Amino acid sequence: MFKSLFSLVAILFLLSCNSDYNPKRRGYFRIDFPPHQYQTFDKPEYPYTFEYPVYASVVRDSSYFDTVPENPYWINVDFPRFKARIYISYKEIGHTDRAGPGHEKPTPNTFDKLRDDAYKMTLKHTVKASSIDDSIMMTPNGISGVFFRVGGNAATANQFYVTDSVRNFLRGALYFDTAPNEDSLSRVNKFLQADMLHLINTFRWKTPGRTAAGTTRPSDPH
Repeated sequence: MFKSLFSLVAILFLLSCNSDYNPKRRGYFRIDFPPHQYQTFDKPEYPYTFEYPVYASVVRDSSYFDTVPENPYWINVDFPRFKARIYISYKEIGHTDRAGPGHEKPTPNTFDKLRDDAYKMTLKHTVKASSIDDSIMMTPNGISGVFFRVGGNAATANQFYVTDSVRNFLRGALYFDTAPNEDSLSRVNKFLQADMLHLINTFRWKTPGRTAAGTTRPSDPH
C-alpha cells in the first residue's frame, strides 16, 4: 500500500514539473468609458461658471466631511457611474471665517492663508503618497491656479485650486467611494483627470477682482 502511494505521489510530482501552467496575472474589471461631452454650469446665484461632463451631476454641498460649509457656493460634481465625486469649496478672500473650536478669534481668509491651506490639505496624503507633483496653470480665460497629482494609494490623486488672488478662491479634490488602490483606479483617474482639466480650462469668475492699479473691473450682471 505504501509503495503504491509513493508511486502515485512521484507520478503527480513529475506531471506538475512538466506542465505548462503559469500563474494567472492579476486583472481588474473592464471599464467602458463614455465619450467626453460637456454641459455648462451657470446659475445666477453662483459667482463662477464652468463646463462639466454630461455623465456627471452638480449638487449643492450641505456637508463637507461633517463640516458645515461657510457659504452656499460649495458644490459636488458627482460621477455615479464611477462612484466618484469632485468636492468643490469656495472662499472669498478677505472674508473672515466663523471662529472654530479652540480659536479665540475668527481667522481672516487672506490669499496667503488659503494658498497655504490648499498645500497643507494636499500634503496630508504624504503617508500614502509615492509622489506629489504640482503644476502652475494659466487658462485661456486668464484663470490662474495649481493642479496637484498625487501618486500611490492616496485618498485623492487629483486636486487643484484656482484664484484671482484678490477676491475669489476655489479648491477641488477628486475622491472615490472605495478603498484607494492606484492600480485599479489608474484608468478611471486618468479619464476623470481630463474632465477636471476641462472644468478648469472653461472656468470663469462672474465677479472679477481688482486690477493691478486697484480699480474694480466691471462685475457680471448676475
